[in-house]
Amino acid sequence: MLVPHIERVWHANLRVYGADKVWRQLRREGITVARCTVERLMRRLGLRGAVRGKPVRTTVGDRTVPCPLDRVHRQFRADRPNKLWVSDFTYVSTWQGFVYVAFVIDVFARRIVGWRVSSSMQTDFVLDALEQALYARRPQDGLIHHSDRGSQYVSIRYSERLGAIVQSGVRAEL
Repeated sequence: MLVPHIERVWHANLRVYGADKVWRQLRREGITVARCTVERLMRRLGLRGAVRGKPVRTTVGDRTVPCPLDRVHRQFRADRPNKLWVSDFTYVSTWQGFVYVAFVIDVFARRIVGWRVSSSMQTDFVLDALEQALYARRPQDGLIHHSDRGSQYVSIRYSERLGAIVQSGVRAEL
């Protein structure tokens, strides 16, 4: 019963309205429906609104390059501080454009222990986030460092730095 109304509003607005705008238009027309219902029905019908900007891809993995093993097996739990650190980065839209934010999280504390912001996805900014975490926390034995398979984290410089941590006496699994 709602489907024809949703399709009508979506087509009448050049197929650019998303669930929120379709829902608002239905309310203006006196059709009472929950926003989540409009969203669910639009998803089922394959109707999507226009998305501004271009998609940003942060992880560019290379399947031909050997990647580090997943030592935590997607179990992100730790029984003490500085036992498991997880690194990643994301992008944030600003008035000036996109910026990338790299961070290192101590899983036990659920706290960011190192972070950096950059306008490019170079290895330097993820390496700087790691350096900040190392300086702030000074981990001892048993540190496990986990990251995704992005080119920044499997780069030679990043791998060499993690190797230097192990050689400095910190027993770590990387």
